[in-house]
Amino acid sequence: MRILANDGLSQEGIDVIKNAGIELDTHHIPQEELFEKLNNYDAIIVRSATTVRKDLIDATKLKVIGRAGVGMDNIDVAYAREKGIAVVNTPGASSISVAELVFAHLFSLCRYTHRSTHAMENGEWPKKDYTGIELTGKTIGLIGYGNIAKEVAKRALGLGMKVCSYSHSEIHPEQKVDVCNDLNELLAKSDFVSLHIPLDKEKGATIGEAEIAKMKDGAILINCARGGTVDEAALLNALKSGKLAGAGIDVWTNEPCTVAQTELINHPNVSATPHIGGSTNEAQDRVGIEIAERVVAELKK
Repeated sequence: MRILANDGLSQEGIDVIKNAGIELDTHHIPQEELFEKLNNYDAIIVRSATTVRKDLIDATKLKVIGRAGVGMDNIDVAYAREKGIAVVNTPGASSISVAELVFAHLFSLCRYTHRSTHAMENGEWPKKDYTGIELTGKTIGLIGYGNIAKEVAKRALGLGMKVCSYSHSEIHPEQKVDVCNDLNELLAKSDFVSLHIPLDKEKGATIGEAEIAKMKDGAILINCARGGTVDEAALLNALKSGKLAGAGIDVWTNEPCTVAQTELINHPNVSATPHIGGSTNEAQDRVGIEIAERVVAELKK
């Protein structure tokens, strides 16, 4: 058996596969060359850089497709499973890292660290310009309540925040999370809104102009979930008008970003990161181990 880790794999994950007696290649094969070369492998492990669509699936004899991460937007999951190919991911491995990035954006926006850094680099001393707000006592609304949102809730409660969530997932009362009956209720009561949902490719953005209009004036929006879940044009307009006080964005409609997204990225009330939610040493180690174990288990069935 032979596995291709086309977008890299942590040493811990490599060790899992090698200890299982399975051959592993970690060199990157360009997307266009996979159609010819992927037939030499029983399984492929990808991150977000490599796509595994129907045409590639049909051109190979894969038994397992592994996604070293949470979202599987770059894989035609249903089609692969229809063809008898196991598709696995690592839904919990990067939860802590992404949750902590949510708060990195929140603290940056509430205390202007991203703006004051640039000002001081230019020799300015903007002490009077950046009077911020505290998180304590404020309400954060979580759209979706999966593994990452649960980690956000833990940290928010630890900071003395109020937490509400709109989701079909079970929310345990002991977590002191208020359950909103619908999205509009959450939007109306939250000082901060954080998305933790996949992209609905058919419906498009979950947060658009209509949803932003229902948010509190001066609210802050955080998206460390999936690009496209927020209408970027509507968000930019809300920032320009002052309807929203800020936005923390880690995921984008186009990645890497295009020139058309420059105005949003450069807006002074935007804290921007290039899809680094799971990019910590600890998360990469956990992701590598978990995806390696899951792929090995599927191959040995």
